[in-house]
Amino acid sequence: MASHATTEPHRKTEANADSDAERDARYANPFAPPDELEPDDEAHPRSLFGEILDWMLAPLLLLWPMSIAVTYLVAKSIANGPFDRALEADAYVLARQIQPVNGVAELRLPDATRDFLRADNVDRVFFQVLGTRGELVGGDRDMPLPHDDDRPQPGIVEFRDDVLRGNDIRVAYTTVDVPGLAPGRDPDITQPVLVQVAETLDKRSQLANDIIKGVILPQFVILPLAIILVWFGLSRGLAPLHALQSNIRARRPDDLSPLEAGRAPPEIAPLVASFNDLLTRLEQNMEFQKRFIADAAHQMKTPLAGLRMQAELAMRQDVSTEVQRSLEQIATSSEHAARLVTQLLALARAENRATGQIFSRIELTTLARLAVRDWVQAALAKRMDLGYEEPPFPVDVEGNVVMLREMLSNLIDNAIRYTPAGGRITVRVRTDDDDLDLVHLEVEDTGPGIPAAERGRVVERFYRILGREGDGSGLGLAIVKEIAAMHGGALVIEDHVYQESPRLTGTLVRVSLQRVFPARDKP
Repeated sequence: MASHATTEPHRKTEANADSDAERDARYANPFAPPDELEPDDEAHPRSLFGEILDWMLAPLLLLWPMSIAVTYLVAKSIANGPFDRALEADAYVLARQIQPVNGVAELRLPDATRDFLRADNVDRVFFQVLGTRGELVGGDRDMPLPHDDDRPQPGIVEFRDDVLRGNDIRVAYTTVDVPGLAPGRDPDITQPVLVQVAETLDKRSQLANDIIKGVILPQFVILPLAIILVWFGLSRGLAPLHALQSNIRARRPDDLSPLEAGRAPPEIAPLVASFNDLLTRLEQNMEFQKRFIADAAHQMKTPLAGLRMQAELAMRQDVSTEVQRSLEQIATSSEHAARLVTQLLALARAENRATGQIFSRIELTTLARLAVRDWVQAALAKRMDLGYEEPPFPVDVEGNVVMLREMLSNLIDNAIRYTPAGGRITVRVRTDDDDLDLVHLEVEDTGPGIPAAERGRVVERFYRILGREGDGSGLGLAIVKEIAAMHGGALVIEDHVYQESPRLTGTLVRVSLQRVFPARDKP
């Protein structure tokens, strides 16, 4: 028993883990890169343009300050070169002026050499010569000394950076072997003499700054230009995606033909192929659905019609009053069921906007006239005045003739069902003086009207206003809304007051459609 008690929770944990993994896989963003894991609640798809732009510009903007730093170091190195060579030459010139006098090193500077060392209107020049015992032979006493380990071999000039009197200086220093400075004046024994020449760094800094300006300032122009070119190039590179998007959006709802994959760039050709495969499967599914709708219409309407016929035949027989009422109820219910099936099938066709509906140019006044004619007998049965008004010229629209006639039939049927006996119904086709591109299909009646608070809900499926008399199914205006949307139209419900009789009010339902003009008649 203990083993079962521990095994069962373990199985539940594994099942929960599997369900969590399936959920994560189901809700994972299929467009996210593999290295981006986003929580379900915080997953926000990023722009492909912005993603590529970030990965292109971020390295560019990161490398730019690094380029400036490298440029600065290179500029300093370039600026030091010529001035170091000049400073080296000064050190050699100064070293040649050291002579042994009575066993002591002596610096003899001609006036021309001294003026040469001091001749600088930007930087200050310093020099120093120290004898074999560290005594000052000539120059500036407070110049810093190199470390003993850093003293070069005689005849070799080395450089270092140092500070003198609070100023950064560049120092060239070397040692000189002067014969005859040792005790006993032995010319074969020599002691090194330290020679240093230094200058401040103003000219070097100025040259380095000039070099940096010459390199950096063009970058301030080149970098924005590079960003603009990257932006332009990326926009051009993504242009095929925008073209594909425009092509798909411009398609009619009934156009399920495949895209031209052969003309697509190789990078998006697999996407186009997958989309074409999806269109093929969608078209097959729509065909299956249309076949199902047709079969359902036949299989459901035929038995209902037979049930109603049998009930009506039975009503002609000599039966009791109770049986007669039951038969009447069966006939009425079968009629309502048949109509409900018809409306459900019409709604399914209307909601399925990509089922290959054939759109063509339709003369709307003729279609409306024929639809009104179909409902004359139903109106006469309730002693209603069913009228029709149309403009004196033909009005064309682009659409599906079956769907538009179904829409108008539902509008007239609604008006007949909810208008009291003896009322008035007017079907009207009219153009718009303010917008010649629109044509309005209107049905007005003298019924109880639709409250403003209910107008947004009466277009919902199976919604009926509480307490409202009538045997409608609550699908009529839902069908009208879907068919109007299929044709790019708009549905409006308003109150209506008859001018000739202000006390006579009712409902006006208007469907506005886009008008189609022949090329020569376009206003």
